[in-house]
Amino acid sequence: MKIKRFAEAKPYAAPNHYDMRGLRLQGFEEGGPQRFWVGLSHFLPGGGAGPDASPLEKIYVVVAGEITVRCAGDEAVLGALDSCHIGPGEPREIRNEGNAVASMLVIMPYPEKTS
Repeated sequence: MKIKRFAEAKPYAAPNHYDMRGLRLQGFEEGGPQRFWVGLSHFLPGGGAGPDASPLEKIYVVVAGEITVRCAGDEAVLGALDSCHIGPGEPREIRNEGNAVASMLVIMPYPEKTS
């Protein structure tokens, strides 16, 4: 078992994100998960990410506020404890269109290592 206290979480910058602060809760460290990592993203009002796609699938779980997700012509507003899966290569855009900070967990596999 590996416990990481919230106070120990380190910030990270995510490409093509704006008005967002991310904290790495688990992963990218010795003794941590072997196949995936977990982040916590806090989006200010008007903050978001994309539009873009990545080769890695991901899961978003909203823990506070609301996040609007747009994928392949579909749009959904996710509230607390709503989740969605974004497939590999699937273009997506996310945005906090409300007036309160929105927070969500991000669960992703590690990038593939290149030799």
